[in-house]
Amino acid sequence: MPDPSLTADAEAPASPPVALPVRCLLALSDGVLAVERYLLGGLMTLLVVLILLNVVTRYAGLPLYWVDEASVYAVVWLTFVGASVMTRLRLDFAVGLLTDHLGPKAAKAAKVLSTGGVLVFGLALAWMCWLWMDPLGIARYHFDAKEFAAETFNFLYTEHTQTLEWPVWVLQLIMPLCALTISLHALANLLEDLELAPRRTFPEFQVGNSDAVN
Repeated sequence: MPDPSLTADAEAPASPPVALPVRCLLALSDGVLAVERYLLGGLMTLLVVLILLNVVTRYAGLPLYWVDEASVYAVVWLTFVGASVMTRLRLDFAVGLLTDHLGPKAAKAAKVLSTGGVLVFGLALAWMCWLWMDPLGIARYHFDAKEFAAETFNFLYTEHTQTLEWPVWVLQLIMPLCALTISLHALANLLEDLELAPRRTFPEFQVGNSDAVN
């Protein structure tokens, strides 16, 4: 007598093949997400170490003022990286007052529209960062930051942090990087919403069911 489970699997409709460009983009998104996972852990560890160091040195009467600034930038990087991860995990905020009362097709269209809005936001942020950092502009001045600032009044490449004395533009690279990763993850989500690829789950991230959020 044949196994019923094998019969059911044989009768189940096969999922349509995923196009090669879609597979490549999803693989790229998964790779970036894996890097972001370790980056999140590293930044959280760094933040805890900085806070403990700040407490110990202040208690000992030997405060390190650069620790405060380093903690702020660690939080900023952690926020941007976390926002990118949440985009792929679909843990962004969602308002269900409308979609809860829509039919399946209308709800799907609303989800596609919402995901498309995230993609537009990511691309717009990337474009604004391009205009702000103006890499082609500073290249025309042979990467002379002072001459570039004198001609364009863009002092991004001449500024340094107050206590760490690090170049500000290096620390603010997180903005264009985050814009690119958000755009990539949003595009991956959009392809899944359009049913061009099966929706993926990420058990390595110990979070609740993403369907309850978005």
